[in-house]
Amino acid sequence: MTDLAYAAGWRMVRLLPERVAAVAFMAAADVAARRGGRGARRLRSNLARVVPPGTDLDRLTRVAMRSYARYWLEVFRLQDISRDRIIGGMRMLDEPRLRDALASSHGTIAALPHMGNWEHAGAWLAANGEPFTTVAERLEPASLFDRFIRFRSALGMEVIPLTGGEQPPFDLLADRLNKGGTVCLLADRDLSADGVPVVFFGATATMPSGPAALALRTGATLLPATLWFDRDGWSVRIHPAVPHTDVARMTQALADAFAEGIAAHPADWHMLQRIWRDEQPAARTGTGT
Repeated sequence: MTDLAYAAGWRMVRLLPERVAAVAFMAAADVAARRGGRGARRLRSNLARVVPPGTDLDRLTRVAMRSYARYWLEVFRLQDISRDRIIGGMRMLDEPRLRDALASSHGTIAALPHMGNWEHAGAWLAANGEPFTTVAERLEPASLFDRFIRFRSALGMEVIPLTGGEQPPFDLLADRLNKGGTVCLLADRDLSADGVPVVFFGATATMPSGPAALALRTGATLLPATLWFDRDGWSVRIHPAVPHTDVARMTQALADAFAEGIAAHPADWHMLQRIWRDEQPAARTGTGT
């Protein structure tokens, strides 16, 4: 039933006029923010960590839920967006850092937080003739996971399952990098039991060790990137490459780059899960910080 609901919604959204679909998604985001369900509460709690005291968290959460709704709207419609719009609508800051890394023979790792529309960023990379490999967390049911794999593959991505594949994903990613390929990884939420402790907005969080470990094993360039929405398009900033030192320091460098981007565009950080070690269950109501 979950897969059928996604399939029906996916098709319906693609059939609707874009403006009508956008209005519907924004209205749904406003309802979700007002109801204050678990995801909205966690988002609000996370945002409270990254914005100055006195920020109107109710308003910020509403705007952030709208940003998250826009992400899903664009995911559902991404296959219908023209290549010209995918490329032309992207504003890439410090693009030479990315181009220089891609032109080398050492492989490139782009590490991103859950910001803006990372699916569109992947589509932009593929549309520019730069194939890449990424990892996907398994979804239930399996048919839904397969649907997302087909969607991403159609955009030009090679997708490796985080668990249950024929080979460990780390070894496959290392192989792609050793051949000069590109790997894109979401890296602000740890899905394992051995995440690296980092200081993130003044408190301890854990982030995955994979990007740094892959860079050290293969010699690949590790580039942090942060993303946000523009009114009529998308923006990405390519941060300076992380120096090869050790996993702990390199992961902290990623966290610092992510924090810089999130602080500049907090409403476009779509983190509806717990990431800080000292976090308690999100409160249901309340205003202010």
